[in-house]
Amino acid sequence: MPDTAVAPARTAVRPDRPASGERLRSRRPGARRETIAAYGFLAPNYLLLLVFVLVPLVGAFVVSLQRTDGFGDGTFAGLDNYARLASDPLFWRALGNTVLFTVLVTPLSMLLGLVAATLLNAALPARPLWRSLLILPMAVSGVATALIGVLVFDQNSGILNRILTAVGLSPVTWQSDAVPAFATIVLATVWWRTGFNMLIYLAGLQGIGPDLYEAATLDGANRPQRFRHVTVPLLGPTTFFLVVLNVIFSFQVFDIVFVLTGGGPAGATSVLVTYAYETGFVTRDQGYAAAIGMVLFLFALVFAAAQYRASRTKDVVE
Repeated sequence: MPDTAVAPARTAVRPDRPASGERLRSRRPGARRETIAAYGFLAPNYLLLLVFVLVPLVGAFVVSLQRTDGFGDGTFAGLDNYARLASDPLFWRALGNTVLFTVLVTPLSMLLGLVAATLLNAALPARPLWRSLLILPMAVSGVATALIGVLVFDQNSGILNRILTAVGLSPVTWQSDAVPAFATIVLATVWWRTGFNMLIYLAGLQGIGPDLYEAATLDGANRPQRFRHVTVPLLGPTTFFLVVLNVIFSFQVFDIVFVLTGGGPAGATSVLVTYAYETGFVTRDQGYAAAIGMVLFLFALVFAAAQYRASRTKDVVE
């Protein structure tokens, strides 16, 4: 019986289906057009980012290496302006005030925002009204918020001191003493920022499925236990996002401090941005003010990088 050769197996190719290379070549012109269209839509944003962010940032860094009053050509000073920061007590006081302001405002506004979001997520009567009242401060600028704070906290004609006087209490020297002055900018900022934190927390709460609470209830968890062991852990990414944003906003605070206290009394409420403003536009040492601004930018960059890293880690885990 003659030997029969076994033919190698071949993969059948359907004649009505093109090969992968042909499919890629057929899709390539369409993909190229989509890419060009995408860059066309993004180009205006990139242009605005270049003109109003990157170019001023590079310019500020160049100015920070000079001794200049803003008029005429400056004198190159290298890193002298940055070296001055280490021995400048006013800079360290402004940095300390900024850190203290951040430590007070961030947890207070986030805690109040979480409480408000939890109440609005439940069966609270007149929820649209309360939600509108809490979001209302977000609709006005920081200057308008500070002007409202002046109406409330002015030590001579403010509403709060009038109420204290009417009930027989002594008025508070809101602008003359360091602690009350610092309290005014903290309270005004907390009132302004609570609505924003509430809105973000409310979105996070509405993303939690009710089945998780039902399972916890079946396991015997009461309402505080459900909040502690279900709500708080699931709001972890939202909380971290708000921490990063609130810290960046706090380090950039200017308008509320400038309108309410002007950095006084005697620098007790001076923060990094107000100190940079006074240095650059009052004493006209714009090179040193630019150096302060670059340090402030580094702080914001660190927290923005932390937010980006955390968001990427969250996406990988999911």
